[in-house]
Amino acid sequence: MRIEQLEYITAVTRLGSLRRAAEELHISQPALSETVRNLERELGVDLLDRRRSGARISDEGSELLPHIVGVLDAVDRLRRAAHDQHLTSRMVRLGTVNAATVPLLVPTVRAFREAHPGTQVEVVGAQQAEIHRALLEGSLDLGLVNYLRGDDLPPDFQATELLRGRPVVCMRPDSPLAALPAVRVADLLREPLIVMRAGYVMHRYVHRLLADRTPAFSYSTDGAEMGKLMVAEGLGATVLPDFSVTGDPLERLGAITHRPLADDDTDVLLVLQRRRSGTVPRAARSLHESFVRCAEQYRRSPAGGQPPASPSSPSSPSSAGTAAPRASRS
Repeated sequence: MRIEQLEYITAVTRLGSLRRAAEELHISQPALSETVRNLERELGVDLLDRRRSGARISDEGSELLPHIVGVLDAVDRLRRAAHDQHLTSRMVRLGTVNAATVPLLVPTVRAFREAHPGTQVEVVGAQQAEIHRALLEGSLDLGLVNYLRGDDLPPDFQATELLRGRPVVCMRPDSPLAALPAVRVADLLREPLIVMRAGYVMHRYVHRLLADRTPAFSYSTDGAEMGKLMVAEGLGATVLPDFSVTGDPLERLGAITHRPLADDDTDVLLVLQRRRSGTVPRAARSLHESFVRCAEQYRRSPAGGQPPASPSSPSSPSSAGTAAPRASRS
C-alpha cells in the first residue's frame, strides 16, 4: 500500500470521475485506474463503484473512507512536523531581560555558533511578563529572567538557575561613590540615580531599598545595558546584579566599576526558562546546554570574568540547578 493510492481514492470520491481525478492529479486515466485496482486487490475490497456515468465510492469503500482520510491526515501532520523541525533546527529564539546580556549571553551565543554554525540565534529584549507570554505562545524557545531570592517561580516553566549574585551600585571610576568600600542608601540618595522601568526585578528591588526616599535626581531606562551606558556617560549611578557588571566590556575598559551595597544580603538569580509542555526543539536544547556550561565557567573564572568562547563537551543541565528556593514573594 502506498500513500498515493489512498490519495487517488479520495480524489475520485471527491470528483466523482476517474477522468476528472486523473486530470487533477496529472496522470493518465489508465494509470490511475490500474493503481486503484491494485489497492482493491491488496485490500480484497471493491472501493469504487464504476459506471458509465462515472465512478463513485462503493458501500464497502464508504466504510473504509474515514480510515483512509485518517491515514492521509496523519501523513500531513508528519510532513508538517518534519518541516517545522527543519525550521526550528535552523533557528532558536531567546528572550532576555538584558541583566546579563554582555557578560554571559554574548559568550554563550558565540560558543553556540561555533558548535552550530548553520543555526541562527534570534535574541529579543523584553520584560519578564512579555517573555513568559511569548514562551507560552511558542514565539520564544528560551527566556533569561531575573528573580529575587524568595520569589515564587511560575509553575508553567522549567527553570535552570544559571547565576546567583548580589545587587551592586554601578558607577564611573571617578564618581565619589567609587571611593567608598561599600555604598549606603544615604550615599546613593545624594547622587543622580538611573533606575530600571517598572516591570523589571531591579526596579522592584530599588523601590524596596529606598523605602519611598527620593534620590537627588533620577532617570528611568529600559534594561541594564542602557543603564550601564548612561553610567559610563556620567549621568549617574545605577543598581544592578553584580553578574551584570563584572566582565562587561565597559568595566574591562575602565568606563564603569561597582561597589557592594552596605548591610544588604539580597540574592538576585539569573534563571533560564522554557515551557514545560510540548516538545523542545533540538537547537533550543543545545543553546540551553551552552548556557549551563558558560555559566559554570563564568562562576569559576577569576572575579567572574568572561567564560571562554569555545564550548566544552555537551552535557545536560544538572538537576541541582533546576529550581530556585520558593517562598512568599518579596
